[in-house]
Amino acid sequence: MSGQQHEVTFRFLAQPTDVNFGGKVHGGMAMKWIDQAGYACAVGWSGAYCVTASVSGIQFVAPILIGDLVTVRARLIHTGTSSMHMAVDVLARDLRKDEQRLATSCVMVFVALDSPDGKPTAVPRWEPRDDNERRLQLQAKQLLELSKGMEQLIDIQASSAG
Repeated sequence: MSGQQHEVTFRFLAQPTDVNFGGKVHGGMAMKWIDQAGYACAVGWSGAYCVTASVSGIQFVAPILIGDLVTVRARLIHTGTSSMHMAVDVLARDLRKDEQRLATSCVMVFVALDSPDGKPTAVPRWEPRDDNERRLQLQAKQLLELSKGMEQLIDIQASSAG
């Protein structure tokens, strides 16, 4: 049922196959987890097949190590007509010390489609319920405006180069 699930949390242990030669989880692996959690949240909200449209402001702020308990949390923070903006945080917990740290965060945009090869389809409207959710929605709207400005600059640059 669409319009019900606005948050998804994944939990698992970081494994040796997830890390690079330095013994830390690959940034690409963290991005894969982010995309999976964001996708699950988008589908849970829209009830439709969804595709990733953008990832903004991704920050790798602390390493994830083998054996860390990884929590990936995706939360809906804004909806458009067919788009859904998700705030995604990746937390790492050293189970021996019981210390948790923010490892990565970003904002993602997904678009709901009427089928895997289809056109964008409408999603239920999401309304913030408290001050924190209103703040996150405002940030999503600001990122949307920044993205539009970047697209315009890229179009100008492409037309002047051509």
